[in-house]
Amino acid sequence: MKMRSSFTLSLCVLGLTSVAFAGDTSYSPVSITTPFSEMMKSDIKNKPALMKKHHKLLNERYNLSEKVDPKATMSGGKPLPVGPTVKLKSGTSWDKLSALTPNEIKKKGLFPYLPLPHVSPDGGGLVVSKKQLETHPELVRFDMDFDLPNAYLPEFPAPLYLISRPDLGDVSKGEEITINNYYHKFNGILTPFQLEGLRLLVTPVAQQQFNVTDDRKAEKAQDAVTCFSCHVNGHTSGVFHLNPDNRPQDTRFRIDTPSLRGVNIQHFFGSKRALRTLEDFSEVEAKTAYFDGDPVIALKKGARRFTREEIAAMAAMQNMIAFPPAPKLGIDGKLNPKKATKSELRGEKLFATNCASCHSAPYYTDNSAHDLQVERFYKGRAEGLIKTFALRGIKDTPPYLHDGRLLTLEDTVEFFNLILELDLKKNEKTDLVSFLRAL
Repeated sequence: MKMRSSFTLSLCVLGLTSVAFAGDTSYSPVSITTPFSEMMKSDIKNKPALMKKHHKLLNERYNLSEKVDPKATMSGGKPLPVGPTVKLKSGTSWDKLSALTPNEIKKKGLFPYLPLPHVSPDGGGLVVSKKQLETHPELVRFDMDFDLPNAYLPEFPAPLYLISRPDLGDVSKGEEITINNYYHKFNGILTPFQLEGLRLLVTPVAQQQFNVTDDRKAEKAQDAVTCFSCHVNGHTSGVFHLNPDNRPQDTRFRIDTPSLRGVNIQHFFGSKRALRTLEDFSEVEAKTAYFDGDPVIALKKGARRFTREEIAAMAAMQNMIAFPPAPKLGIDGKLNPKKATKSELRGEKLFATNCASCHSAPYYTDNSAHDLQVERFYKGRAEGLIKTFALRGIKDTPPYLHDGRLLTLEDTVEFFNLILELDLKKNEKTDLVSFLRAL
């Protein structure tokens, strides 16, 4: 007899009468027979054990001391977190790891950067940081909390820079752009079409966990999520969820929200990498990705059906969101020797030799995707293609990689030193981090 997954069984207990997200179906459960009050009560009861289990995993993997460098900051002034944060197995060092082959690391179980799971991979969904919840209590989930400390997250709210008005600097002036203030802040700066796009980007709509149905995860029935809930001020607030583009449930990856800065230079979009225009991505995001990639659930929960004119306006606004200033870079995107430090210049040379084939100037992307074959180093599922995101402004976007498993730039350098088998020395890693901070 085929064993049903624990997720299927748990959903049956909660009164979901259709087949759950197991290996034999691609669809979410639709019908619910258990009252919302009982489901919420059960989730609240189970939450402490869920969070305890997840934090145990985090503390086994990472040193979450929130160490920062006050002399190195993000664009808005928040100190950069310092790593590496990952904990190596007893008796292991970075030099020892670098001397091993991928297969040796795999056999000995020494790979430190395993995929970072969602707090609840069975349930999934959008989870918002505690910092953001201070001003957005409507985004509180009663079934789980955000997991990473604030030091390893982007600034909230982040600065917003416009391609059309670099002279204005941060046009948000340190405030979060919402439906309540967007017009007064941008009237006279944006075109009417872009301003309409911004209005749509900050207008609350229904989403998988935040809507009016009885299988939501917010106490209040409401349409509470905007595009800028995850992409605060056109950047990112560190919100995570699950990749909506593949099944079954237990093979899905945690997805960290990417920045929209410089999205105008991208050639394809989405975790599935099958969308070729920003307009198509904006439409698919609203219609399906907001609802775990399930158009049936999207219809049930009230997905907004935008017109093509509205979609075009949203794309027009997103195409105005600029990378943050990088004073040490020249017009070619490379370091100006007169402004850069010796460490940054050494790091640039190392980067050119080891990283630039995928991350080339001026935006430090090749607009492609690559399979890093990370499974060479550990026993687990293949991770497949990973989009080459632009590295401009990377200091502003911790945590790193598609699932946020790399909490700092130092962790990122250590990860790729292993994956690419570079055998970098300690001082070379330091120089690479210095260069990345300058981008």
